[in-house]
Amino acid sequence: MFSVQAEDNLDTRSRRTAGTASYIFLFLFYLHLLAAVILIAYLTICGLDYSFSRENTHNFRPLDWYLPLLASSGCAFVIAFSWVTATLCNPWKTIHTVFWLSPLLTSAVGILLLLIGSAGGLATSVIAIIFALTQSLYACWAAKEINHTTKILSLSMAASVPSARNLDSFVILTGSLMAATIYTWLSVSGIGGATATWTQFDPLYIFAILLSLGWTMQVIKNAVHVGISFVSYMYFARGVEVDSLRAFRDTWRYLIGNICIGSILEPVFAVIRGSACAMTAITGDTDEFMFSCTSCYSGVARRLVSCGNRWGFVHVGVFGKGFVQSSIDTWEMFRRVGMESVVGSDLTGSFCFLCGVAGGSMCTLVAGSWSLAINKDHATAISIYAFLIGYLMSRITMAWPQGCVSAYYVVFAENPKNLRFDTTIPDRIQELQQSSA
Repeated sequence: MFSVQAEDNLDTRSRRTAGTASYIFLFLFYLHLLAAVILIAYLTICGLDYSFSRENTHNFRPLDWYLPLLASSGCAFVIAFSWVTATLCNPWKTIHTVFWLSPLLTSAVGILLLLIGSAGGLATSVIAIIFALTQSLYACWAAKEINHTTKILSLSMAASVPSARNLDSFVILTGSLMAATIYTWLSVSGIGGATATWTQFDPLYIFAILLSLGWTMQVIKNAVHVGISFVSYMYFARGVEVDSLRAFRDTWRYLIGNICIGSILEPVFAVIRGSACAMTAITGDTDEFMFSCTSCYSGVARRLVSCGNRWGFVHVGVFGKGFVQSSIDTWEMFRRVGMESVVGSDLTGSFCFLCGVAGGSMCTLVAGSWSLAINKDHATAISIYAFLIGYLMSRITMAWPQGCVSAYYVVFAENPKNLRFDTTIPDRIQELQQSSA
């Protein structure tokens, strides 16, 4: 194994992105941040001015709006750290807990929204309860896959991030969460201002702020993913222990343009893939006319996933490739070594998603209950926004385990004979081949 000092000999120029598209999206990202801040400041000032004027007919009280959501942001910070700490200490218990806790908390959210009693609350309550039942069914189906996911998580996180480096990784997560919290507070302020005045354009303003919040949080999450996966990749591929802080600094300096692109494409492609899987599960082998396009849609979804997937972020971080090219190269490696079914059945992505759902549900219970107790007029909206805050914050910290697992799979696909790997993945490939035979 190379020494830690060997990282100083690494050529960071290979990580630098030179694509025109990355510079364009980097410019667009910072331009949108500037425009969002200006819009938020305008809406906040207008909202506060309207709230304290005699023309306030919407029963909007700033403290009743801001305090529950600010409290949910604080809860989200603590919950997000709790998930990654628990995963690092005991992956097996954490995965089992999340798979059963998430549907229970989602059901509790549905009951809370039902108690609020508004039309929007009732509709959202039905969605939450159906979603909770779906999660429960998925947990039952996924039970047989949990052991493999737990083993991969344990191997990738324990080996790729030694205990001496954990502090650096936690510093990265702390800085990322602080940046996310600040932008969350700004977004809450702007949405509150639009809710107070509620003109014909305010729903459009709120939608724009939510889009900005989603993209910004995705960029922060994927920056953590790229930085951590680079550290993991260097350990497994070259035996080099890279400084996590340096890796994260270089990620923001050289790669953020490609991360901005990936932060738009990857979630969209993931939704398309998920919907294709759901359609396939519903239709099965039937030939009804209404489902005749299922196979075509599934084929399109598979093609899109090969052009944009979370494993592509590994080569973005290591070689500075474009996100699409990196995703294509990575998927081709998976196909060449017969790992498509392995990464497809891995539950790490589902685990991180359910951590986000559980975190969002906890924040909803805090903010929604508070709002229901003091002023239920805006309780439904506050509950929904609290869920988004908790979900997005939890996903940022869970980019750590997801980045480790992604790098583990990619390095194995590059060199299956690497002596740093045991027989876990080959055994899994053989097991899936036997089950499908």
